[in-house]
Amino acid sequence: MRMYEISKRTVMEAFKKVKANKGAAGVDDQTLTEFEGNLKNNLYKIWNRMSSGSYFPPPVRMVEIPKSDGKVRRLGIPTVGDRIAQMVAKMYLEPLLEKQFHEDSYGYRPNKSAHDALAKTRERCWKYAFVIDLDIKGFFDNLDHELVMRAVKKHTDCKWLLLYIERWLTAPIETGDGQREERTKGTPQGGVISPLLANLFLHYAFDEWMKRNHAQNPFERYADDIVVHCRTLEEAKRLKQAIEERLKSCKLELHPEKTKIAYCRQDSQGGGADAGKFDFLGYTFRPRLAKNKNGNYFVGFLPAISNKAVKRIRETMRSWQLEKQSRKEIDELADEINPKITGWINYYGKFYKSALTSLFASLNGRLLKWARKKYRKLGRSKLRAIKWMEKVSREQPKLFAHWGIVRTYI
Repeated sequence: MRMYEISKRTVMEAFKKVKANKGAAGVDDQTLTEFEGNLKNNLYKIWNRMSSGSYFPPPVRMVEIPKSDGKVRRLGIPTVGDRIAQMVAKMYLEPLLEKQFHEDSYGYRPNKSAHDALAKTRERCWKYAFVIDLDIKGFFDNLDHELVMRAVKKHTDCKWLLLYIERWLTAPIETGDGQREERTKGTPQGGVISPLLANLFLHYAFDEWMKRNHAQNPFERYADDIVVHCRTLEEAKRLKQAIEERLKSCKLELHPEKTKIAYCRQDSQGGGADAGKFDFLGYTFRPRLAKNKNGNYFVGFLPAISNKAVKRIRETMRSWQLEKQSRKEIDELADEINPKITGWINYYGKFYKSALTSLFASLNGRLLKWARKKYRKLGRSKLRAIKWMEKVSREQPKLFAHWGIVRTYI
């Protein structure tokens, strides 16, 4: 018996979206390729169970990802089938929520991006002298289920959506050693529906509250990464305290060490602020030398790739061990590493691209070591190796994606 009207076409579209996003296997170890091997039957099962009210999500596979501070971030990986079921729900729910969300909420939303948030932050840092850099402690792990469901019910009374969202919130976690943990709060960071639920939660916990009570203080929010702009240090201190109390009432906590007030000018008038810079979405905002349209230099409070991001990229480049791949030809190396390099340039080169120069000069240094290992005649002379690399870069300037930025060596 069909209790709920769910379109088979929607289930198929959900599969296509999940396939495009790729992703690892869940607790059943089934890959996307394996799922697709019996696609018609597998999609029918999902549709049939969701339509009849008998769909119960399997446990979520927990994976620990190391963080730069030595701690770990816990990601929850649903099975392929469950990701498709969550995508079905997202496709029904998102259109209901999207038109309600705040214009300065940028994360995981159609037609909005991290670059949009960064551009707006840069613009407002010219107008406002102080920023509150907010860090919510363990945001995804601590979302209150009752408050999440209360927020969802404000926008839909669809019984199957409410039923399955509640089941996804409480689906158990399975750790690497096979142990299962019951979950009474939080939503897995890695689930398809989780970012939408997180945005909805903060829409009421933060965005709407700010709109009602502090409309004079604009903000940019990308999921739980938030910066708020203030005119004075006193205003920033008062607002920081108010936000802390507001989030506490929503059962969330600001990280006492990572939440700080930054001064967005190059002079010394912000002496009472915690810092003269802040990080947001992989960029560091601080005073930097820049050139205006007339060619004149000035100091502005501008974003460029953060030291944390540089460190992660350097670690990735070291892991390639290019100097040990002397059996490969140079075009093979380019084919292997260009997708990564292009991704870095597209994201971190959007603002203050020159900050990438030393990073990619060091990559050229690694390519130089590869060349000296591969070709004996180059190994005897670093200068000869440099001239050879320069010749290659002149003849094939687009061989490596970063050669459009820098061809020097470190």
